[in-house]
Amino acid sequence: MDPVSGYRYYADDQLERAVAIRGLREIGMPLDTIAAVLAAEGESAGQLIDEHVAGLEQHVRRARGRAAEIKAALGSGRGWAVATVSGPVFATAVEQILAATVHEPEHPVLSGVHVEASAEALTLTATDRYRLATRTLVPERPSSTEWAATVDGDDLRLAVPRIRRHHQVRLDAGPHSVRFRAGESAAGTCRILPGPFPDHRMLLGSIETARTRIVTPRDTLVRAMESLRARHIRLCVRAGAVTLANAGSGASEAVSATVTGPDAELTFDITTLYPAIGAAIGPEVMIDIAGPKQPVVIRSADDGDLTTLAMPVAPAHIEES
Repeated sequence: MDPVSGYRYYADDQLERAVAIRGLREIGMPLDTIAAVLAAEGESAGQLIDEHVAGLEQHVRRARGRAAEIKAALGSGRGWAVATVSGPVFATAVEQILAATVHEPEHPVLSGVHVEASAEALTLTATDRYRLATRTLVPERPSSTEWAATVDGDDLRLAVPRIRRHHQVRLDAGPHSVRFRAGESAAGTCRILPGPFPDHRMLLGSIETARTRIVTPRDTLVRAMESLRARHIRLCVRAGAVTLANAGSGASEAVSATVTGPDAELTFDITTLYPAIGAAIGPEVMIDIAGPKQPVVIRSADDGDLTTLAMPVAPAHIEES
């Protein structure tokens, strides 16, 4: 230690150890476990860290669940009924829509699911700005008034298993949360995220009429994307044939499909196209293409309840990557 400045100096091996200790303390690891990690080697040290993080995650899940029970009890009699839906159907719809969420500190609403209730329907929407997924459900008992809010996606993930176990679930809305009830028991409580949700209706309304339509087996398309092992996938439609190509290596996979309309060619990031196709309902998927700079519309060929928009990427972006 410098007697004048009071600074402590470390050798290189000591500095590495000090940085490791600080990092482990930042993730809430107790000192005895830190000592065990530093004394361990290789995979053993990594296993101890993984076990600590798993314990934190389990603690958070228990805390969230208990907090939901407490909030439901404290909030009894407050809020208003939004709609009653089938528990299994609603839970499945939430899982499909959650695939389009993303965690961005600057835009917290992108981690949530926008829920809109009307007399005719209950609509769920999520977007990560490159992909937008929306599904409309017919409620068992419709809402007597229009209502909309963005519900925290992480809370919904925790509530889904409980919601799925009930034949019918009622959505009760409050100023800061949504409660799911099955009879008199609580099936979950989810926070409402502040801030406006992106204007998805404007986006849906601005899409031009499709010029080219592809109908193809969903599983075949998914397997083709998996076999290419590509970051960017080029979708080529030529004279009634559809080919998926690895934009980097040139490898390609032909996919059987029914095609109507002119030739088209678009390129997608795998993180956008793959989940959009994988979440589609039914054995066949329908892809509508309006133009090279327009999002494609992906839905089931025989069930239009779930619709996903996927944005293509510009060739210049691929070259930079």
